[in-house]
Amino acid sequence: MTATSLGLRTVIYHVPDLARAKAWYSAAFGVDPYFDEPFYVGFTIGGFELGLDPDTSELAAGEGGSVAYWGVKNLDDVLPNFTRDGAKVRSAPRDVGEGIRVASVSDPFGNTIGLIENPHFKYGGS
Repeated sequence: MTATSLGLRTVIYHVPDLARAKAWYSAAFGVDPYFDEPFYVGFTIGGFELGLDPDTSELAAGEGGSVAYWGVKNLDDVLPNFTRDGAKVRSAPRDVGEGIRVASVSDPFGNTIGLIENPHFKYGGS
């Protein structure tokens, strides 16, 4: 059986004030963002991505406002592995730029699981 996940990749925090959050996280972690757009700010920290998302329409900021994204090779191939056993699609697969696609599901217990297909991410073993 082939594993459906390539490992943890990204944690995204939903923030209502992107400029303020970008400044705070830059200072807190001592790094500048590698990706800085009005719709998303991304930092590389310790080989992982910390993302700031100003869109709070699906997830509010604060408690419960973060999503851990697990890397996958192909969203369309692995999404059925999650939904067949009771997860519900929370956010359908969508392109977020530069060939990167994301989706999320709610597990049967109400937790949000993010899935990210990122052809630019370098990982060992493949």
